Amino acid sequence: MKLSLLVSVVGTAAAFAPAKQQQTSSALSAWKDETVVGITAPMGFFDPLGLSKNKDDKTMNLYRESELKHGRVAMAACLGWYLDAAGVHPAFNSELSNDPLEAAQQLDPVGWVQFVLGCGAIEWLAEKIKERPGYKAGDLLGAAYWVDDSDEGWVDYQNKEINNGRLAMVAFMGILTQDLYFGEYGDLIHNGSYNLKF
Repeated sequence: MKLSLLVSVVGTAAAFAPAKQQQTSSALSAWKDETVVGITAPMGFFDPLGLSKNKDDKTMNLYRESELKHGRVAMAACLGWYLDAAGVHPAFNSELSNDPLEAAQQLDPVGWVQFVLGCGAIEWLAEKIKERPGYKAGDLLGAAYWVDDSDEGWVDYQNKEINNGRLAMVAFMGILTQDLYFGEYGDLIHNGSYNLKF
């Protein structure tokens, strides 16, 4: 019993030991440079699962694009979830539930078709925008034509967007888990000091 406990403790501790450094491509080392947008203190280059190991620039740009897209959607989802929880439901004359999971079940099939077609149109447009020369991952509005990463204010803005998106992705998973498992999706809004009045 004591031996198995000792083995499990040592095995668990070994998971946190630094791994041997392997040779990485020059493209990946460029992504690990502290001046790259998204590599911020205190984490630096954060890749605990090693998903970037031996990846080229094209793949890393795809990862950055996906991170930005998911972060933007998560920020909008968190805002929408809390507005719904506060009783603000701008669509459908506020006839749907204020719980977004229940509202999704109450939505007519025509509403779902509109939702899917709208998302599809946005994705199609984003793919068309990627075809333009000089496209930078996540730059759907073309800001890279007017400002580059040498402007400290622009880099600061991009870092804030990426970090807020990362936080929103984690936050949304917490909100969704809270609603799925406990059925309480807005306790801070309803019962806490963060009560929103519109």
